[in-house]
Amino acid sequence: MLFKRDMEPCCSWCDHGTKISDTEVACLKRGIVSAAGACDKFKYDPLKREPPVQEALKTEGLSQEDFDL
Repeated sequence: MLFKRDMEPCCSWCDHGTKISDTEVACLKRGIVSAAGACDKFKYDPLKREPPVQEALKTEGLSQEDFDL
């Protein structure tokens, strides 16, 4: 999912932008813009994408017998 070429445009993932804050990006093409915005100059940079935090494994209710073969 992180390296798909047909990602939906988002300024916070663009090669032309540098993140200033959680809500703003400094764009080389358009200046200061919203991080959620996008334009026709969008160029996806997979290294700027932050994957969602994974949910912790719920181990309550599990016993050793659940792991025996």
